[in-house]
Amino acid sequence: MHKPGAIVLCGDGINCDAETAWALNLSGFAAAPMHVSDLLLNPQALSKAQMLVIPGGFSYGDEIASGKILAIKLRERLQDALYTYIENGNLVLGICNGFQVLVQLGLLPFSGENDPRIVSLVRNAQLKFINRWVRLQVYPDVNSRFFTSLREIELPIRHGEGRLALEPLEDGAGESVEQTVKRLAPLRYTDEVNGSFDKIAALTNPAGNVLGLMPHPEAFVRWTQNPSWTNRQVAIKRFERSTTIAEIPHGLAIFSNAAASLN
Repeated sequence: MHKPGAIVLCGDGINCDAETAWALNLSGFAAAPMHVSDLLLNPQALSKAQMLVIPGGFSYGDEIASGKILAIKLRERLQDALYTYIENGNLVLGICNGFQVLVQLGLLPFSGENDPRIVSLVRNAQLKFINRWVRLQVYPDVNSRFFTSLREIELPIRHGEGRLALEPLEDGAGESVEQTVKRLAPLRYTDEVNGSFDKIAALTNPAGNVLGLMPHPEAFVRWTQNPSWTNRQVAIKRFERSTTIAEIPHGLAIFSNAAASLN
């Protein structure tokens, strides 16, 4: 079976690239880590991959704002290539710091060149870093190629600037910013976590091929990564008998959905 190619950005403060590449390979991708500088020098490398992943971490030390410097570099050298890549239906995934980069780039929740920026990711309401596991509700009516067959999942979060806030815009015709953002939010926290608008934990573009999420799916691709795994013996035994998407660790399910959508 053909394995879709995936580029996983690495270097300059990104620190979840190895785990992300491993999770992608486990779910059916042929993942290749690529240093940010190499991609900036060789934008045509995108044409050889069906998925681009910007993992979590602290790119460029999160100077100025989380994800800001990496977004500036990508915008300067890769903007046109990224628009073409997305328009051609390829997948883009930003995890935690990667989500922050996509928002800084103006690629979420819209991915068009002239679309307005309507959201920001700012400091958590608690004004401190959060590191914990959370439960999340999947909204199946939102078009996304990452959450097929998933309804309620668990993933870890670890961020200091993960609160989704809306950007003020001039009043105009059509739906409000609030309505637009809700319509493009496939994932929400089941409890109040960081003060995000409408408890939103992820955003997708209307086409469903660009996704940014604050939780870390690469950190839950085997049952033993979950802190309550010893209470999951029934689920583990069930997984040994079945490989249906609903019965595998939730992070692995997200990556597997992405791979399946490309085959």
